[in-house]
Amino acid sequence: MINFTDVGLQRGVKTLFNGATLAIYPGQKIGLVGANGCGKSSLLKLLSGELVPDTGDLNVPGGWRIAHMAQEVAASSRSAVDYVLDGDSELRQVESSLDILEQQPYTEQTGHELAALHQRYDELDGYTARSRAEALLLGLGFAMHELENPLSSFSGGWRIRLNLAQALMCPSELLLLDEPTNHLDLDALFWLEQWLKRYEGTLLMISHDRDFLDAVVDSIVAIEQQQVTLYKGGYSAYERQKAERLAQQQAAFEKQQRRKQEIENFVRRFRAKATKARQAQSRLKELERMEEISAAHIDSPFSFSIPAPEKTGSELLRIDDGQIGYGDKTILSRINLGIYPGSRLGLLGANGSGKSTLIKVLAGKVALMSGARVVGQHLAMGYFDQHQVDALDDSASPLLHLQRISPKATEQSIRNFLGGFDFHGDQALDPITHFSGGEKARLALAMVVWQKPNLLLLDEPTNHLDLEMRHALTVALQAYEGALVLVSHDRNLLKNTVDQFLLVDQGKVEEFAGDLDTYRQWLLNNKRTVGYIVNSKTGKDEAALLAASVTEAAVTAPSRNGQPDRKTQRQQAARLRASLKPLQDEMKTLEKAMEKTSRRLHELEQILLEPGLYEADNKEKLALLLKEQGELKLGLLRSEEEWLEVSEQLEQLSS
Repeated sequence: MINFTDVGLQRGVKTLFNGATLAIYPGQKIGLVGANGCGKSSLLKLLSGELVPDTGDLNVPGGWRIAHMAQEVAASSRSAVDYVLDGDSELRQVESSLDILEQQPYTEQTGHELAALHQRYDELDGYTARSRAEALLLGLGFAMHELENPLSSFSGGWRIRLNLAQALMCPSELLLLDEPTNHLDLDALFWLEQWLKRYEGTLLMISHDRDFLDAVVDSIVAIEQQQVTLYKGGYSAYERQKAERLAQQQAAFEKQQRRKQEIENFVRRFRAKATKARQAQSRLKELERMEEISAAHIDSPFSFSIPAPEKTGSELLRIDDGQIGYGDKTILSRINLGIYPGSRLGLLGANGSGKSTLIKVLAGKVALMSGARVVGQHLAMGYFDQHQVDALDDSASPLLHLQRISPKATEQSIRNFLGGFDFHGDQALDPITHFSGGEKARLALAMVVWQKPNLLLLDEPTNHLDLEMRHALTVALQAYEGALVLVSHDRNLLKNTVDQFLLVDQGKVEEFAGDLDTYRQWLLNNKRTVGYIVNSKTGKDEAALLAASVTEAAVTAPSRNGQPDRKTQRQQAARLRASLKPLQDEMKTLEKAMEKTSRRLHELEQILLEPGLYEADNKEKLALLLKEQGELKLGLLRSEEEWLEVSEQLEQLSS
């Protein structure tokens, strides 16, 4: 168990924790929430040992392996898969020791040491390590041809994914993740969600994605007023409990204020009277002893709306028979898309499918290879993407950024507007050079909103935004009267702001009939995510969902009296037998292969028991046998996973 006891921590002149107390039990999955700068990342650093408390005690069980997600990775020629494998440091140490020993002259001593190292390598699942690292990378959205690419070839967002994969590769009893969903698309997010749900250790995670928190964690730790408070359940449960606690706190505060007023009135009235002096003194002591209850601060610091467009037309923007790509490479073709007042479109599709490129074409940032982009007469467009944050002028203030857009606007109107984005006082007037990523993202978003667009094009607007700002953006978009095209991995934002989805996949843009749950099912049915989950022993639920979708397609059609007729029943039974047979045949094939592999493994284990095998003359033979043993174990593992998947599908179809 992890124990925080009266922990105090100060960074510079700011106190982050003062007497914080918390108990975390093995296997607990915790989401950390709180305002920016409250100490969430510092709490993770306390647990990883990067920081030590100024006061109090922090105890983490001895022997616990701790994995945490690095925030930066230096460019190098090291391949992506090797970088991920580095996450298992003990395995790398064993590999290094094996390499050194195998270069030395063979002796009886080195033979014993080699045997011990090979045994440890096997215990660490070294023979499956590369396939497990590849599965992590594929699950997080990397393509197979990218796995051997050097780190220097990946952009910042993809390097963050590499850091996440390395943390997941590390065997651990405690996993610490800081914003793991940033820069993930929905496909990778669904995969990560399933991986973390199956993680058997203790998880502490900072995330600003409420749906992700609801799906993964069983508790929320809120950092408020230099204290840590544990709430049971996911983020939605935390919101309910916090609202109830704040309501009770507000009621207690108001009751206490009434009592204080009564005491002060009594003292003021009777302090000078001798007969009442003792009672007045008693009331004053009560006032001194009274524990101060803070007023409940429920209001978010963010409150803004998107101004109504000044003009609009019957059609805002249209692409006719468009073809999109770079150079000679076509990404999307035959695009026919019209955006009208009131259109609220969400783009779905894997990273690299062309969503961001399509948004850039709509925004006029990238030209069509062929076809036409037709602009409506009164189009006023607001475009936000993550790179706009990098384009901000660090030497300018938030106020100056907006003045450059609208030179005639009054300073007070701009300051009032910036206040809704929580830029108050000096923060609105000072250069943004020391702004955090979240503050810069807020400013970039404010600049888009300020221009009163009748079409908003938003590409991942929530990256770096905290939960309160995401909520404010959701509320503002709900009330927005213009058209919207949105790319986001924040499911809560998508569910609450768009009413139609377009699927960008395999070179096409088509209307997607369904919601985000339907999209997740589509991913599973098309093996876009489940394949990698199954290969890393995490595919049970997905296999069940896949089977359920097959069953759904074979629902019995009712006859006129509401009961299934015999012909329909026979047809259904035939369909069921037809769907079961390939799975049954596959199970038999897998069972035969597993039996054959197990026999050979048993034979190898008997051979490896022979002492003479570890003599110098048999060095090459030993290496070949150990290699075969590793390959057979990996093959058996994969066959068992496939068998479990097929078995689950059969069970679902038969029930």
